[in-house]
Amino acid sequence: MLEAQNLQINMFENSLEFAKKCDALDTLASFRNKFHLPKGVDGQELVYLCGNSLGLQPKTVSNYIQQELKDWATLGVEGHTDAEHPWLPYHEFLTENMAKIVGAKPSEVVVMNGLTTNLHLMMVSFYRPTATKYKIIIESDAFPSDKYAVESQLKFHGFDPSDALILWKPRKGEELCRFEDLEEIMNQQGDEIALLMIGSTNYYTGQAFPLKKITDLGHSHGCIVGFDLAHGAGNIQPNLHETGADFAVWCTYKYLNSGPGSLGGCFVHERHANDKEMNRFTGWWGHNKETRFNMRHEFDALSGAEGWQLSNPPILSMAAIRSSLDIFSEAGFENIRKKSLKLTGFLEFLVDNLKDNRISIITPRNPEERGCQLSIQVKSADKKLHTRLTEAGVISDWREPDVVRVAPVPLYNSFEDIYHFAERLKKILN
Repeated sequence: MLEAQNLQINMFENSLEFAKKCDALDTLASFRNKFHLPKGVDGQELVYLCGNSLGLQPKTVSNYIQQELKDWATLGVEGHTDAEHPWLPYHEFLTENMAKIVGAKPSEVVVMNGLTTNLHLMMVSFYRPTATKYKIIIESDAFPSDKYAVESQLKFHGFDPSDALILWKPRKGEELCRFEDLEEIMNQQGDEIALLMIGSTNYYTGQAFPLKKITDLGHSHGCIVGFDLAHGAGNIQPNLHETGADFAVWCTYKYLNSGPGSLGGCFVHERHANDKEMNRFTGWWGHNKETRFNMRHEFDALSGAEGWQLSNPPILSMAAIRSSLDIFSEAGFENIRKKSLKLTGFLEFLVDNLKDNRISIITPRNPEERGCQLSIQVKSADKKLHTRLTEAGVISDWREPDVVRVAPVPLYNSFEDIYHFAERLKKILN
């Protein structure tokens, strides 16, 4: 680890000239021009480092949506079959590209609903408690919606969350969760645990968890394993199929740049593809396509993740997703991840070079244990720091009590962005 850090230190220089040189050599630099970058009142582009909350709009989105509006206007209901991209199978146009991003087979992936809705649908099917095996593990700093969803599922089944919900916590005085502590929990209570539901990449610390190790651990104790990829999809490569997780869910409005409140994604491992006896909440869009419109058949679940669909999808939202996924396909996710490692490494280097003892990075130092986000803790700071950053033309994200979340997104952020952020932070703190 120390050798890797020293190598990283030697790789970077703290200068605007170096940042510009990196941008000149960046094979993905041109993709920045495919997005609308917000501008300040002076007309200058803002330093936008908040793709972990809302990704920027691809410039092609309007064309993709306008095509659907045109087809709706000219074809009406016939657009379901006769639109340039027919609406009946529209979700299928997203599947292959989305599957590549999360490392799954196309049959294992479907775009539908919102993230938390999908999480509930998955728990209906995969959380199967008994009188003795009923507990659920989440990480202690899981995003609140995950915690609320899990607690409500426990209550629905008649369990008290104070007993049935187990939090995988960092050790006292630490910020990050240790895998060996999860192992200890499983060794002590594995016979009582029904489900591990872990965020693949923690929203607060930016820690990316070892998904395969967690899956293998859970399965070795007879537990179901699912992941929330809200901060993972489009950021890290979770390799869901290889990982062997039972299910996963994610949103598309962060790193996948699909617009505020856009649809989520869902993964169901192929070993569950044809389990028609599994409990699930059903709707007509999950029914066999061949007989869906006969209207009078008993429910016949589609094979794979598609079988969990409820309703026909919102086409305008899916058009925005398709626009972004096409950009991902053009760039290649391996290339995106490669740039991300260097971009975030440069950010880490510059923050360290501030040499300010008030500042600490609570995100793992090992690049393999994080995505693009760094969570920067500033002792004794309050939200005024975030306000001053905003006034200085930096769009970042504040999390109480004292953390600024900064996410350099490789598709549209530059090395020069990172340099300007560090310089403005330095000026504010001095």
